[in-house]
Amino acid sequence: MTKEEKMLQKRLIDLSRQAQTKEIPIFSDFLNLNELNIFHSVISEFYSSYEMSGGYGSAERQMIAFLPDALMFPWDYPISCCKIEPVNKKFAERLSHRDVLGSIMNLGVQRSMTGDILIKEHTVFLFCHSKISGFLMEELTRIKHTAVKTALSDCESFDIGANLQFCESIISSNRLDNMVAAFLQISRNQAATLIQSGSVFINSREIKSVSYRCHPQEIISIRHHGRYRFLDENGETKKGRIKIQYEKYL
Repeated sequence: MTKEEKMLQKRLIDLSRQAQTKEIPIFSDFLNLNELNIFHSVISEFYSSYEMSGGYGSAERQMIAFLPDALMFPWDYPISCCKIEPVNKKFAERLSHRDVLGSIMNLGVQRSMTGDILIKEHTVFLFCHSKISGFLMEELTRIKHTAVKTALSDCESFDIGANLQFCESIISSNRLDNMVAAFLQISRNQAATLIQSGSVFINSREIKSVSYRCHPQEIISIRHHGRYRFLDENGETKKGRIKIQYEKYL
């Protein structure tokens, strides 16, 4: 474990302690998959309970809310959803996740202050810490060569839905190496290398065991290759191989 990862462990434990001592909710920044895995590794050391949210149901980047036992008042996550649209759609470029993130980082915003970035045609939905939403609405006026306008959108009624592709495959068993091989259309040996290198996460937890048995509705994230939801098995072939159904996040 690196020095930075050990510091994150201590930071999360300290946030939990502060929440219990001060009897108020304390929030982390947005955590990526590796940071969420570190979070799961120290749950037993927390002083308080916790909840997680990324602003919408299937968010990958998550904020942790540490909650004291004696919490007596309602609370909300400090998460805002910024809706970013071109000023003139007729002349707008097709913007990618990288384009949007690059423009935000160029404004001096730290990645830990932003959650997921979702793109639906020409509209971008950016989840961020509420304390920077006003800054983004004022300062984010251009992405690449496209002039944009930024306004707040209601997180509670957010219903863009993930872009999903329904897929089917046939595997010998529901072991993780078989799943990854099927998702990426690579060999089991290549899949095993990805898993053992720490590139595969199930429900935000790093899994290095190639023989891990996957369960329906688990979300399998493969670093640099995307996310997949294992839906269920769907019978067997005549040769006893398993038919599976899954969704790919586009």
